[in-house]
Amino acid sequence: MNLAFNVRAHLQGGHVIPAHPLALTPMRQMDERHQRALTRYYVAAGAGGMAVGVHTTGFPIHDPKIGLYRPVLELAAETADTSLAGTPRPFVRVAGLIGDTAQALREAQIALALGYHCGLLSLGAWRDATDEAILAHCRRVAEAIPLFGFYLQPAVGGRRLDYRFWREFAEIANVVAIKVAPFDRYATLDVVRALADAGRDDIALYTGNDDAIVADLLTDIPVSSGGRTYTRHFVGGLLGQWAVWTHTAVQLLDEIKTWRARGEASMPREWLTRGAALTMANAVIFDAANSYTGCLPGILEILRLQGLVRGTWTFDTHERLSPGQAEMLARLPVLYPELTDDAFVAEHRDGWLS
Repeated sequence: MNLAFNVRAHLQGGHVIPAHPLALTPMRQMDERHQRALTRYYVAAGAGGMAVGVHTTGFPIHDPKIGLYRPVLELAAETADTSLAGTPRPFVRVAGLIGDTAQALREAQIALALGYHCGLLSLGAWRDATDEAILAHCRRVAEAIPLFGFYLQPAVGGRRLDYRFWREFAEIANVVAIKVAPFDRYATLDVVRALADAGRDDIALYTGNDDAIVADLLTDIPVSSGGRTYTRHFVGGLLGQWAVWTHTAVQLLDEIKTWRARGEASMPREWLTRGAALTMANAVIFDAANSYTGCLPGILEILRLQGLVRGTWTFDTHERLSPGQAEMLARLPVLYPELTDDAFVAEHRDGWLS
């Protein structure tokens, strides 16, 4: 681990952070060749980091019976290091942490040993716990590793976490960022307001709202704290959607950051149109019409069509593309060519797979 790496400063700079999928063989074993290719793709696309061991990777890898948590994180870290060796640049490694406090602490130690900089803490195992118990859990894990908070939508395993929760969460000193992904505008604004009221301008806001990516990145949210009124905005995203078409996502975020740096009052209207197109494409990829049943297979199918993985297999055998989803996914490059990075992938894919 590079001790000189300032994770807080890097995250404040705003980056595309793909949630890293897991490439499997038809026998549901890790496909190391294609797994390496994915990591190389994210580095080459200009991502500012990667999140491994998160929902998009597949939570079953955390199961000791499967035994892939350390191998998956290790392969991603080694591959990223090698890919960045020729042209070094800051690249944040975010490790997914799940389970009760004991499990999350064990995983934090593994992640730190492998050079990961912070932990994205899933609260899926705490759906029926009190806010006080969850906060105690978060404080304990934050003593071991810098924390990337995570507000996950209830539809895929999260729970409602109100303003009061986030206001107390913001008091945890070792929180470096929060992924805000409730897919709910009221809930999203609760988090922003809580950070402002806590005076935590040093906690980076990352969108996980795959249904409102561009809107989150463009919006200046009015807040007040300590007698001053100002705005906060999402500086980047940690997203399953950005596990695909990553090169184009980097270009989009760079455009928005350039616009912000110029301080222009007017915003190009076409960005809102691109945002709507991205949400419509995401609805197909994430299988929103079927309560996200085909979410992970949808991500993998886009990568399969690009030749980066061999299939859409996951460890949860019930996860599969919904009827008609494959046909709709195949049409996305025709409907939204400006969102895809097929040409970029085609140009470099053979090298990534070598």
